Amino acid sequence: MQLQFGSRLQDPDIRHLFDMTDVIFDQPWLAGAEDFDLYFMFRDLYLSRADKEKLLAQGLRYDITIIPPAMLGKEYIKTAGHYHPLVPGGAVTYPELYEVLEGEALYLLQSEDHSDVAVVHASAGDKVLVPPGYGHVTINRSNKTLKMANFVARDFSSLYEPYRAKGGGAYFFTREGWIKNQRCSEASELRRMEAPDRASLDRLGLKKSQEMYPLLREAGRPG
Repeated sequence: MQLQFGSRLQDPDIRHLFDMTDVIFDQPWLAGAEDFDLYFMFRDLYLSRADKEKLLAQGLRYDITIIPPAMLGKEYIKTAGHYHPLVPGGAVTYPELYEVLEGEALYLLQSEDHSDVAVVHASAGDKVLVPPGYGHVTINRSNKTLKMANFVARDFSSLYEPYRAKGGGAYFFTREGWIKNQRCSEASELRRMEAPDRASLDRLGLKKSQEMYPLLREAGRPG
């Protein structure tokens, strides 16, 4: 799979099933499964050299991830799950801003100590902020391809090991609904949330009807 973004044809980084064996819920299914491509990550995208320079100046990266529909045995297809490291010299971790471009997503957000676990249902046009101190898994719960974009700081490496160590996120989304991860017994009850409404997006300078990519061109302009 390739992605046409502006005038450039992009090749992805590919996450395969066998990259995620530690975080799959249905281990009996996995034992007999063959490897296949789960999702496709197109990183560090820009439409023009000027946009690239703005992203570099702001220390940001713009990515697009494509997750085709699939079942991982009993579980809906998902991303591997990761946390972000602390901002250098600070006491908080890096945030991340997501946008659903096509399809539907469930964003499973969990604090590092699992004292807060929430799921946000988002559809095309919705924006979802992963706040500092939270890890996240993205799930494609539909029979349509999920295409989503994100803005994130460019100079850090995501932390996957906490999810691997627990065998996945605090909850798994399956054909039977949400199932708590037995290795996360300390996790709070799952909170269900809707994506930010129009008023909330307005406060962030965002609109459901407009993609967030052009925001990078607004940075630094007088308000």
